Formats: sequence, structure tokens, C-alpha cells
Amino acid sequence: MERVVDITTDNLSLAVHRGFLTVTFGAEERGRIPLDDISALIVHAHGTLWSTSVFTRLSDRGIPVVICGTNHAPAAMVWPLEGHHLQGARMRAQLAASRPLAKQLWSQIIKSKIRMQGNILARNGQEAGAFDLLARKVRSGDPDNIEAQAARRYWKLLFGPNFNRDQDAPGINSLLNYGYTVLRATLSRAICAAGLHPTIGVFHANRANAFALADDLMEPYRPLVDQMVLDLVRGGETEITSETKTMLAAITTLDLPGPVGLSPLSVQTQRFVHSLARSFETGIAALELPNPPPTPANAVLDANSLLTNSPNA
Repeated sequence: MERVVDITTDNLSLAVHRGFLTVTFGAEERGRIPLDDISALIVHAHGTLWSTSVFTRLSDRGIPVVICGTNHAPAAMVWPLEGHHLQGARMRAQLAASRPLAKQLWSQIIKSKIRMQGNILARNGQEAGAFDLLARKVRSGDPDNIEAQAARRYWKLLFGPNFNRDQDAPGINSLLNYGYTVLRATLSRAICAAGLHPTIGVFHANRANAFALADDLMEPYRPLVDQMVLDLVRGGETEITSETKTMLAAITTLDLPGPVGLSPLSVQTQRFVHSLARSFETGIAALELPNPPPTPANAVLDANSLLTNSPNA
């Protein structure tokens, strides 16, 4: 399985040697990872040193490098400029996509997200029937902002009436930030592999956001991170540590059902993004969206981790 490499210790040096990413502290080598095994490199630490060859060799393989701020949310990302033989044609199709097509794509994404939220709530013994009804109400482009209506109910039901989603807050919010960072990197790599441009979003169009498309496409997967964070909180973990990062990074190995059976999230995202590229090319909104993972028989009672039954975990 491809690995998310997270640099959290200050003053480490990164280099590339004979097909490996090497990590050293002074003259001491702390570890090495085959470049072909890396799905994303995330850097939280201060004083990290690296050479240009690290970026170029990772970019050659379509591996995004994510640099995080103190709140564990992405502050910058290095994304490969080329590397897909259909890139030019697909980017032109992406740019030429009509507004009605973009609205249809966005409504499919939001419906999938709301249904995934309902699935997560049902896993945890909450009444989730309203979320299926909300998903059915989503119209092209979500002009009624059903997404926000679902979110207001969802956060209170999942984490309690006193919880507020705040990207700059510590505790649960920082765990969510880190999990979403892993998702953002995973989707960014899939976008690169499909020959699309990350800045040109389906819905998000903030001029300051260079990865609007990744932010659009990660929406249906966010509730999966939410469940993992809830499991950590129930286990007494409320802060970012090396252990909680390891758990959250494992979301890329989570098995999701699809047309060809179970496959890891990292593989399912690639099919999802390729279906988006085909939609741009054909003008027909037909996305291969993620399905909820298999539910253990006792999940409603004790909210077993999503990874419990995943052979890739």
C-alpha cells in the first residue's frame, strides 16, 4: 500500500538517494522510504531542510508535498505541472465545461456527502432518516444550500450540542484538520494522475485557493474522517500526536465497496477523479462516487473503528 509520509520532528533533512526518500538528523539516518511507495508527503515540522531534487523526484511520480500550519491544516502544496499524456486535452475540457454541467456535478457530490453523513450517524445510533430526505432535496448546483442545512444538524448529532466546527480551534478540530489534510493530498494526487488542474474547481472558486478542485472532490469522504476522529475521542485521544496521526493517515487504506468489489480509498479516489475527467470530456455528469464502507454488525452499539474490518489496515 502507498504510504503517507508525515514529517513532524523539527530540524530533519530530506534527500533522495537511489530511489529512496531519506530522512536524517545531523549525520544520523532516521529512516528511508522507497519513492514508489509514497502517496503524499506532509510536513508539519520547523526547520526541515530539503534539496530541489526531493521536489523534482516526487513530482516525477505525481506525489504532492503538503506544508501545514500550526493548526494542522494545509498552508501550501507542491503539485506536479505535467506527467499525464492526456493532460492538455483534459484540461481544455475542464476549462470548457459548461455551467449547467458543473452544477450537475456539484449536486451529485453534495448528495453523496449528505448520504455519507447519514450513514456515519446511523453507525453511531443516531436517527439519520432526515439526511436521506435532505439528499433528495439537493437540486442542480444546490441553490438552497442543503449542504449547510445538513452540516448544522450533523455536527451537533455527531460530536454533541456544544461542538462547533472551527478550523483554528484545538482538540477535535485539530484532529479533523489533520484527517482532511490527508484526504486533500490523496485527492490532489488522483487529480494529477487524471490530467486535470487542481485550481479549476467544480464549485469552489476562491482566487486564493490553488487546490479548489481537491477541496470539491474530498467532500464525500469527509464523514469517513469524522468517524475516525470520533473513535479517537471515545478512546480518550483529543490532541494531535504521532499515534493519532498514524491512525488518521490510515484512512487511505480504508476499503470501500464499488463496481469491482472492495478497494482502498486511495484507489477509489482515482476512479472517482477519472469519472470526473470523462464527465468533462463527454459533457455528461456521471461520477463514480464513494459508497459507505461495510458496517460491522455491532457498529451502531459501540462505533467500532472504520478500519476494524479492513484487510488493508
